Amino acid sequence: MRPAAAMEPAGKGAKPHAGRPDAPAAADAERLIEAIELLFFGYRDFVSEPDEILAAYEFGRAHHRVVHFVGRNPGITVAELLDILRITKQSLARVLRQLIERGFVEQKTGEKDRRQRRLYLTSAGGELLDRLMAPQMDRVRNALAAGGPGGEVAWREVMLALLDEEHRPEVEQIISKEP
Repeated sequence: MRPAAAMEPAGKGAKPHAGRPDAPAAADAERLIEAIELLFFGYRDFVSEPDEILAAYEFGRAHHRVVHFVGRNPGITVAELLDILRITKQSLARVLRQLIERGFVEQKTGEKDRRQRRLYLTSAGGELLDRLMAPQMDRVRNALAAGGPGGEVAWREVMLALLDEEHRPEVEQIISKEP
């Protein structure tokens, strides 16, 4: 792995990437590609422990996302969950059916609108969410500490900047929870 200093733009003599006949900003491109690769590798390791837990239930990452967002938003409607996850109704239906049948999620009819289906974690679902989040919280806590003073603010700014601009307010609203 290259040291952090390698993230700085390279000087003269930087080699353009294969397949890029005209790469005038090869150093900048290399720096950005390294950042992209760090995202890939960070995500790989970020989900590795939860993936092992999920595998014991024969669940996958879609199950993890559903458990996470239902747990963080008790009473979320199926339509709201579809908006957050941006998956097809068919995909969500399959995952939800499995989570409901296995006793991790319960579905209740809306009090005001009987057509709505509101989702809640069961106690087993809450326990699963806690198990899935524990290693991720440790990993993020350690990463933020390694970032030093201002690391958490910088992390948040970078992650929000990666979102399409029109989605930022919605995402900030979804993730903003009082402890």
